[in-house]
Amino acid sequence: MKILYITTVGGTTCFFKYLIKTLLEYNITVDIASNTAASPVPEEYREWGCQIFPLTCTRSPMDRNNLTAIKEIKKIVSHNHYDIIHCHTPIAAVCARIACRKARKQGSKVFYTAHGFHFHKDAPKESWLLYYPIEWLCAHWTDVLITINRQDFSLAKKKMKAKSVTYVPGVGIDIERFSSPNIDKAKKRLELHVPENAFLLLSVGELNDNKNHEIVIRALSKLQDPKIHYIIAGSGYLEGYLHNLSAELDIRKQVHLLGYRKDVDELYKASDTYIHPSLREGLPVTIMEAMAAKTPVICSNIRGCQELINSEYLFSPRDLTDVIEKIRRIRFCPDLDSVVNANYGKLQKYNIFHVTRKMLKLYGIKRE
Repeated sequence: MKILYITTVGGTTCFFKYLIKTLLEYNITVDIASNTAASPVPEEYREWGCQIFPLTCTRSPMDRNNLTAIKEIKKIVSHNHYDIIHCHTPIAAVCARIACRKARKQGSKVFYTAHGFHFHKDAPKESWLLYYPIEWLCAHWTDVLITINRQDFSLAKKKMKAKSVTYVPGVGIDIERFSSPNIDKAKKRLELHVPENAFLLLSVGELNDNKNHEIVIRALSKLQDPKIHYIIAGSGYLEGYLHNLSAELDIRKQVHLLGYRKDVDELYKASDTYIHPSLREGLPVTIMEAMAAKTPVICSNIRGCQELINSEYLFSPRDLTDVIEKIRRIRFCPDLDSVVNANYGKLQKYNIFHVTRKMLKLYGIKRE
């Protein structure tokens, strides 16, 4: 069997590392096509023998490079004759499904994992007008449409004309990796330039508009409590803006932009609360990582997050007052252990081993 994974940017493929490694252990050929110039794929894939094909697609739906990417995908698929072409991320998925119509007639199956439709019950009209018609059309060229949260699954079952629509609980979480580290909390905070006695908030994610880190920074300014510190692990185009905003609000010493980090498992353990203020998500992996680390979580009251965290710790991501109230609630929670233990107890269905078994079954691969 031969499988091709297609994503808009290479960095997204880090979420499939365990699945791809498992497929290779079954002697299945796995290749990857992605815009590696925008974001590289993990080096391990080349070491494992995967072919990496560069694409010119971008995250912008109006970029003419996406038309070129359709031609590139057609060429890759026609030369390599894959049994399964599995696309992820909206733009790459559109390009792939347009490009692979002929390949489907020749026996290839096209899978698409929707990591959170841009259109949903809380989405603006513009998202419905732009993305819904495209996804509806492309669903006709999809053999298996995979959704990762219940709201998208319900919508896809009713509206999308894919051959098959199914639900898989995310990309999987390595619970052991995030629950096991025993770190010296004081030493880690010293490394991060955070006082040992600070109440430390953590966010992990790209610095972009959707991740909405700005509202947490503004909440800190309103709280006027120098003991509260906020660290953000991630890079992106808003780094300069967030840095300047912290300075303007006179809380520069409380906000720490860490850039890209490889020690997020330790950051969860060093923090008092994980805060996830995104405007849109499918099923946030970072929230599950924090849950596995037994770090308290407060997050946006949006699709995906609602499946993971109890309602009393959800906030409206555009409501500054609500964000402030939830920070106070988690900080002064009288029974925090029961909260984190309840979160931890929800994780088993998202375990990476469980998710991988489901994916192997969808691919028609019989486990030994």
